[in-house]
Amino acid sequence: MNCPQCVYSNPEGVKFCLSCGEKFIKGNSQEEDNSFFYEFAHYVDMVPKLEQSVEPKIQNIFSRVFRNHSELEAERLFIVGTALTTPKISEVKSTWPKPWLFARVFIISLLAFVGLHIGFSYFSNINFIPGLIIVGAFAVPLTTLIFFWEMNAPQNIAFYRIIFVVFIGGIVSLLVALVFFDILKNIINPITIGIAEELAKAITVISFVKYRKYRYILNGLLIGAAVGAGFAAFETAGYALRALLSGDTQNLYTTILWRGILAPGGHVAWAGLTGAAFCRVQGDQPFNLNMLFRVKFLRVFILVVLMHALWDTPITGMFPYGHIFLMITSWIVVFLLIRAGLKEISEKIELQRDGARGF
Repeated sequence: MNCPQCVYSNPEGVKFCLSCGEKFIKGNSQEEDNSFFYEFAHYVDMVPKLEQSVEPKIQNIFSRVFRNHSELEAERLFIVGTALTTPKISEVKSTWPKPWLFARVFIISLLAFVGLHIGFSYFSNINFIPGLIIVGAFAVPLTTLIFFWEMNAPQNIAFYRIIFVVFIGGIVSLLVALVFFDILKNIINPITIGIAEELAKAITVISFVKYRKYRYILNGLLIGAAVGAGFAAFETAGYALRALLSGDTQNLYTTILWRGILAPGGHVAWAGLTGAAFCRVQGDQPFNLNMLFRVKFLRVFILVVLMHALWDTPITGMFPYGHIFLMITSWIVVFLLIRAGLKEISEKIELQRDGARGF
C-alpha cells in the first residue's frame, strides 16, 4: 500500500499512511466515517498537497486528534530518533506537524488516575496513594511533552532519551534551583523565585543541547520541555504530598487538579522556550558563553522570567484568570518559535538542494 502523497510503503490494513497520515481511498470514495469530529477535521485539513508553507494553521495542527489511528502508527512514532530511523534533513517535511498521540496519552493517564482515585477514596486503600500522586503529577506535563515530541519535525531524538532528560533534567534543575534559593534566601520574592528557577532550568537545558547534537530550534524546544516536565511533575508531587500530610485530602485533589490544568503554560512551556531560544542562537556553532548575552536569547529568557514572576505574584484576582492569560501568552510565543523552527528546517532543505545542484 504505497501512499499517493508521500509514496511511503505501508503494511496492509492500515487506514492512514504511517509516514504522513494521509487517509487512504477505497474505490472512488473515502471509507465511511460517521464521526462528526472526523468530518470537521477533514474539512479544515483540505490544504494543497504540495504546500510547503510554515504559516500557522492552528485548526490543521489538531485535525488528526479525532481520527482513528492504528497501533502501527503509534509504534512508528516511538521508534524515531535512532541511528537507523532518523531521516535526512532533505527528507524532513517543513510543513506544520499534526500531532495526535498526546491526546491518547492524556486519556490513558486520566483513566489511570480515576482508577487510583476509586481505590483510595471508595475502598480506603492507602496503597493507592503513591500511584495517585505520581500519576496526578505526571499526567499533564507528560501529555504536553508528547505534544512537543510530535512537533519535533526532524525526528532526531529518541523517546528513551526524552525520558532520561525528564528524570535527570528535572532532578538536576530542582537541585540547582535549591542552590540559588540558598544564595538568595534573604531576598526571596516573586522576581528572585522566577530568576532562580528559570536560570536553573536554563543551565540544565543548555547542558543537554550545547554539544550541537540537537542543533535545531525544535530540538531545543523539546529538550527544554522535557526538563520543564520533570521539574513541574516533581514539584507537583511534593506539593500534593504536603497536602496529604496536612490531613486535608480535598486539598490533595485540588492541588493536583489546578497544577495539572495550569501545567502546560508553566514550567513545561517556559523551559521549552528557553531551550528553543538557545538553539536558535547557537545553530551549528560551538558553544560560547557570549551566546547567552545575545538579544535573541535574552529577550525570550527575560520574558520567561517575567511571566514566572507574575505567576507567583500574590495579586488579587490573579488566580486563575491571570494564570490563564499567562498560559495563553506562553503558547503564543511557543507557536511563534515552532514556526521559526520549521522555517529553519525549510531553509536548510533549500540550502542542501542548492548544494546538490551545484549553486
